[in-house]
Amino acid sequence: MLRPQRFRTGCTYFSGAPLLVAHRGGAKLAPENTLLAFRRAVEWWGSDMLEMDVRLTRDGCVVVIHDATVDRTTDGIGSVAELTLDEIRGLDAGYHFKDLTGEHSFRGEGVTVPTFEEVLTALPDTRMNVEAKEPQVAGPLVEVIERHSAEHRVLVAAEFERSRRTVRQYPGPWGASRYQVFWFWVGHLLPWGNPFTPQADVLQVPEIWKGLRIVSTRFIRQAHARNLPVHVWTVDDPGDMRRLINWGVDAVQSDRPDVLASVLTEIRGRPSASMLREDLK
Repeated sequence: MLRPQRFRTGCTYFSGAPLLVAHRGGAKLAPENTLLAFRRAVEWWGSDMLEMDVRLTRDGCVVVIHDATVDRTTDGIGSVAELTLDEIRGLDAGYHFKDLTGEHSFRGEGVTVPTFEEVLTALPDTRMNVEAKEPQVAGPLVEVIERHSAEHRVLVAAEFERSRRTVRQYPGPWGASRYQVFWFWVGHLLPWGNPFTPQADVLQVPEIWKGLRIVSTRFIRQAHARNLPVHVWTVDDPGDMRRLINWGVDAVQSDRPDVLASVLTEIRGRPSASMLREDLK
């Protein structure tokens, strides 16, 4: 069954381009996918949108974590799917993180793996781009979104369609899967025109993938002709940020929201981070 394209025209979720999207909350500035990182991305750098990943615990809770195990990002060991929420809450999510000076500056500071509901509640005015990393998390994820009436500000993404097949009727914004991006990319190269339009609301893509150039002015132009925004990940170099924004991309996902904020201030007149901090006082 094809998913209806409901969010293309006039969707406020995609408004304000070019958008500053904090990838995993800004993974080079604070422990990734934590409430600390998300708060700083929004309050310090004025992020328009937060990108994050979710998985399901053994007892059915939606937690914000990228990997299938807790090994890389916490002081624990084991599969997320085999641990309870209480067990995961007891782990140090800042244990392995190194800041820009190479220091373990968040180790032992009480940084934990949050539930998605905690993030949604803590940042009630923030748009979120949430990737379902596995099929079992999709249903519970949408249940949380619907319970908070947050469909207008939460995009459901997935690398593979099987990870969200059970929630295809989700009424909020919907990101293109790898399969959909691939066929749009192939089609955009054809000299007689692109025959493929994905049943999605946005193309979230890397600039280069395994040596292949994905994003180009031609790719962006064809996407925009179908009213498809183009969001590019993960861009940390200021020169690349400037070039992509000048090409017309609609959002940049970055592990360095501080750098991206400065670039947007420089070339688009966006309010500076220092001004945002003054507003918070």
